[in-house]
Amino acid sequence: MPGAAVLGTGFAVPEHEISNHDLEARLETSDAWIVSRTGIRTRRTLDGSGLATSDLAVAAARMALARAGVEPSSLDLVIVATCSGDYPIPSTACLVQAALEARRAAAFDLNAACSGFIYGLTLADQGLATGAVRRVLLIGADALTRHVDWEDRTTAILFGDGAGAVVLGRGGGLVGTHLGADGRRAGDLCIAAGGSRHPVDEEAIAARLHKITMNGPEVFRAAVEAMADALAAASERAGVRPTDLRWVFAHQANARILRGVAERLGVTLAAFRMNLERYGNTGAASIPIALAEADTAGHLVPGDLIGLTAAGAGLTWGAAILRWSRGAP
Repeated sequence: MPGAAVLGTGFAVPEHEISNHDLEARLETSDAWIVSRTGIRTRRTLDGSGLATSDLAVAAARMALARAGVEPSSLDLVIVATCSGDYPIPSTACLVQAALEARRAAAFDLNAACSGFIYGLTLADQGLATGAVRRVLLIGADALTRHVDWEDRTTAILFGDGAGAVVLGRGGGLVGTHLGADGRRAGDLCIAAGGSRHPVDEEAIAARLHKITMNGPEVFRAAVEAMADALAAASERAGVRPTDLRWVFAHQANARILRGVAERLGVTLAAFRMNLERYGNTGAASIPIALAEADTAGHLVPGDLIGLTAAGAGLTWGAAILRWSRGAP
């Protein structure tokens, strides 16, 4: 049965930019050190804008819908992959649905951290393949700078805010996927306070438990292994080799991680699309932002075989192989 094909793409990032030089004024770090360790030079933040994750999601969605020629009223499902929604409840997807006036669409959030877009793509594909839905709006959106400890140079330098969106219809573009998780590694990348385990109280705030903490070396090692192996597994299911891919859209976590993934797969780094230099790690938004930028620039040609791969907190990971097409709505 035909599954998911991309009908349109869109993205949105905040206007406010924080450069490495800006961070030098508040942290014991330097532009040269950040670039050498991460490849990041600037990142975007919602700070001071009065906006939230859903605002970025709506802007990206409007662009994707316009490029697809699809009206919000025809959507059957809205999925927002995020770990930094506007509220604990309601879901950010419901806020997006309301803003778009997509009244007939079901809506829900999905939290697989930085792997969320690929998890959402897999779920949307299955709904399209069974005929349960005909039009799906899938958004990856995160405002991770809201959760950054600006006094912790190991994490403050990494994250940015943004949203990317795709409109999906039936067309058979998705030809192979692979998902996985290892909950034993949950503590390696975590916001300890703010849930039912530990509410945000004075004690939590004093201990900075409401901010992102990360076991950097372990996350680095696990991300390289998981992203490479997931893409290899998805390629095998699609009946192709990673070296057959025209482009690889990997989660934009760290330039050294992407080099490690490329080396582990035996794929040239030139095939990897990168924008982390400008945006940093935007969580679930990183892959659809890069995809939308490449699409907008005309770098994706119908028939191109592209790979998507990500790893995120949990630990979660996922990959997908997509035959690029812009099927008619």
